[in-house]
Formats: sequence, C-alpha cells, structure tokens
Amino acid sequence: MIVGHTFDPEKVALKEYTDIELLTKLLEVYDQKQISEHLNELSSQRWCRETINRWIKGNATPHFTHQEFKHLLELLPKQKITPENCEFRFIDLFAGIGGIRKGFEDEGGLCVFTSEWNKYAVKTYKANFACDESLHKFNHDIRDVTLSSDDTVDEEIAYQNIDRIIPDHDVLLAGFPCQPFSIAGVSKKNSLGKAHGFECSTQGTLFFDVARIIAAKKPNAFVLENVKNLKSHDKGKTFKVIMETLDELGYFVADSSGSGSQDPKIIDGQHFLPQHRERIVLVGFKKSLGVHHNFSLKKVREFMPETIPTLGSLLDSSVDEKYVLTPKLWKYLYDYAAKHKAKGNGFGFGLVNENSITRTLSARYYKDGSEILIDRGWDFSKSFEDEENIGNRPRRLTPVECSRLMGFSKPGEATFKIPVSDTQAYKQFGNSVVVPVFQAVAKAMKSRIIAAHKANHNSKSVA
Repeated sequence: MIVGHTFDPEKVALKEYTDIELLTKLLEVYDQKQISEHLNELSSQRWCRETINRWIKGNATPHFTHQEFKHLLELLPKQKITPENCEFRFIDLFAGIGGIRKGFEDEGGLCVFTSEWNKYAVKTYKANFACDESLHKFNHDIRDVTLSSDDTVDEEIAYQNIDRIIPDHDVLLAGFPCQPFSIAGVSKKNSLGKAHGFECSTQGTLFFDVARIIAAKKPNAFVLENVKNLKSHDKGKTFKVIMETLDELGYFVADSSGSGSQDPKIIDGQHFLPQHRERIVLVGFKKSLGVHHNFSLKKVREFMPETIPTLGSLLDSSVDEKYVLTPKLWKYLYDYAAKHKAKGNGFGFGLVNENSITRTLSARYYKDGSEILIDRGWDFSKSFEDEENIGNRPRRLTPVECSRLMGFSKPGEATFKIPVSDTQAYKQFGNSVVVPVFQAVAKAMKSRIIAAHKANHNSKSVA
C-alpha cells in the first residue's frame, strides 16, 4: 500500500472541474456529437454539436445543470486503484489501449505514468482508464522523455530528464515495437566513452528508450511484450541484443534459455479465450534484490481458467447489417481462397462458428475481416447465384465482440468503451494483447513484486 492523501474520485471531480473544464476534458476522448447525445439522454434534445462547438470557441456561454454535470461525469472512468488500496505501482509504455495495464490494475497495481503516441488509441485509453493528474502522468512521444531523438544529448542528461518526468515505480510494462538493431557507427560511439554498452548497440530503436528508462529508474521488475517472432527476428540478432542489454542492466530474465514449443515465454491466448494468439513475454527482476530465484512463467499455467469461454458466448445474437460482407467482397475472398487451395497453399479466410478457436485478430481486420468470419449458414454445396444462400453471407466481428475476444469485456457485456470509429477500433484491438494473459502474468509475479518492494525499501533504509 502506498501512503497518501485520501482520494475520492467523484468528490475531486465535482470540486475541481468548472463546466468548461469538464467539457474540455471530455473532448480529449469524445466528439461534440457524442457528448450532446449523452446529455440528451437527460435533457430532451437541448444539446447539439453546434451548441457545444460555439461554447468551446467562446461564442456562447451555456451551462450544465447539476444533473447534466453528474451525468457527464459518468463518461469519465473511475479511479479503481488509489494510493490507499494499491499494492504496487507501475508505468505503461507503448500502452496502446491499455491491455497490459488492465491486467496489472486488476491485480491491485496503480498506474502512475502512461506513454502512447497514437491519438486514436489515446482516446480509447482515456475513455477506459482513470488518468487523474494528481496521481498519474500522460505522455505521448516517449522520445520526448528519453531525449533519444537527439544523438548529441549526453546520456546522463537524458537519465536526469527521465528521472524528473517519470515517477518512481515497482514495475515497468512495455509492449515495444519489434525493430532491427544497426551496428553502424557503434565503434565511433564506443570511443565517446558511453557508460552503458546498450547506448550504442540499441540506438535508433524504441527498445533503446525502454532500456534508458530502466537504466534511469531502476524498477524492481519489468514485463516486456512482443510478437512471437521477436526471437527469430533479424536471424536472432535482435533478441540476442535485447537479452544482453537486460543482463547488462542487472536483471534476471525468467526462462531466458527456454526454446521450442515448450518455451514458457511464449504464451498463447487460446488458453484463456477462444483465439490463437501467441506472444513472447519477458519478465525480469532486479538481481540485487534476490527475489528472482526459481521464478518461471510456467507459473502462469496455474491461473489458466478451467473452462474457456466459447466463441458463441462472446457473440451478439443480433448485429447491424453493415458487418455482413457485401456479395462482392465475399465472392472475392471465396475465389481467392479457392485459387490458393488449388495451388496447395493455405491462404484463405477463416470461417468460424460458435465452437471455434479463431485465428489471430490482426490490425488489418478492418480491411476485409478475412481472418475471422462468423458463419451465418453459408452452404458450400450451393452457388453464389442461389438467392437464399447469398443471404447467408458471413460477417465480421463487431468492435464490441472484438473487445470480448481480447478480454477487455466479459461475455455478454460491453463495459469497455469504444469512442472511435470501427476502423480505428479494429486496428486497436488487433494491435493489443489478450488481457487475461497479462492478469495471469501479474498474478504469477505479484508475491515477488511485493517482496522486491520491501527489499528495495529496506536497502534504502539501511543506506
């Protein structure tokens, strides 16, 4: 538990926001139309996009009634974890829409810093996670913190800037992009007397920014997430440099020697939800704290559900016709699959039913939905000219169904707010993580995180 002032989210909001301040904060997430529609649930069409637009531009001075003000507050996510009830603190880098955060927050972690550059992902993140300025800092481009875009900045200056901006934390979470490392100019940079070897070997990549933050803040633990192919990327060079860097920084990485199909670092989402989605998870603990002995991600298996929800339980019984493939698109996908099947290739669509395990939801799902198409009774023995059959064309998942397939919402619920367009939502879910996987990782780590916090606190007290 972190000692601090008593925190009451609703009391703080009611006390601190003026009407225009609340409206401005909501416009970070929702557009004028969305806000006016929410208000009109109470106000009998009193509000419209133009009224809110004029107010923001200073051309009108309306006000909210007390009920309208409280109704708008419902759009702001509540602070679930506070300084009074949290069990550890963490930061969320390359946060996307907060999938890793949700897993760790559900286990009692308080997020104190977030970095995400995509403006649409930021909207979805802020629609669902409390980002109260008194407890949390939000950053967009992480390079503004690490100063990595300027090669002339001395590393110690960069570390001081990081330490000034990023709050102290127990765990660093990062779903960083996979990029190759270039060794061009390394010998020249080495001659400059860098304190850390990684300052040369990883420069120019976003992993470099993660490493700089670890070097500056020295968190007790970290969780790094990436695609499974990170291990083989650039003929294994990328993964080798990453592992060498983490070792150089003084961290034990769980299951570092694991390989093959039984590697505990590779976790498949289908053990939690009906989607085949393999990701590599690197969990590290600071060696000097002595809490890492015998830790393995095999422990995650203890937190896999006995019964995995069926795909059918994640689907809505009735969806908008716009999610049904057009005859033209379905014919294209059908013919494309048939052509490749004839050549002996495995390319094609993924037609699923309520008992299926789906393929991996990708960020390109918005284009044609081909990897996960919901069967609506298509009869392959009939032709496309059959009027009844053409009415049974498959459909895409809706964004709400995607949120369930990724574990942001539970079966039958739509608790995760989606304030962006379908296209952006598909991209966001396709780029995210299966939330229950990371809640299981948090559960597996939790006792060690708490032990590390105590060990770190005791070592500082002695010093």
